[in-house]
Amino acid sequence: MSVQVLYFASLKEALGMSGESVDFSAEVATVGALRERLIGQGRAALATAKNLRCAVNQEMVKLDAPVADGDEVAFFPPVTGG
Repeated sequence: MSVQVLYFASLKEALGMSGESVDFSAEVATVGALRERLIGQGRAALATAKNLRCAVNQEMVKLDAPVADGDEVAFFPPVTGG
């Protein structure tokens, strides 16, 4: 399976990229499992981000949300602006 992962704000800066295509096995069934896999592949900023927010196909979700082939998964810390 494959998903497009997007990184925003300080995660984008820390990882040095705005996104990537990620291939994974069916065992990675949730956003949280995908996050853990990415951390294991060296995306340590995902482990240290406080109050990490997630979206699947542009809808806010929790870490237990399912992930399917072809989904777009976004990770971002809370941001403020004005």
